[in-house]
Amino acid sequence: MFELNSLIALLVVGLIAGWLAGKIVQGSGFGIVANIAVGVIGAFIGAYLLTALGIHIGSGIVGAIIGATIGAVILLVIVSLVRRK
Repeated sequence: MFELNSLIALLVVGLIAGWLAGKIVQGSGFGIVANIAVGVIGAFIGAYLLTALGIHIGSGIVGAIIGATIGAVILLVIVSLVRRK
């Protein structure tokens, strides 16, 4: 089970990554709750893809935000492509 500090850190990283991804992919912001969800899901996508490609960004909160933002941008691009169809 998550400790409270881990959960808060995950939500903060998700919020920042979702917000950044919404700014990078214009017109794809969904609101604060959905942006947190996009950021958290993006963190998993980013971690998986970066690990699979052998890319190491760094450790700590900044590395987590960068990886989560990359994943969130990928997720938003996919969602926007699906929405158009």
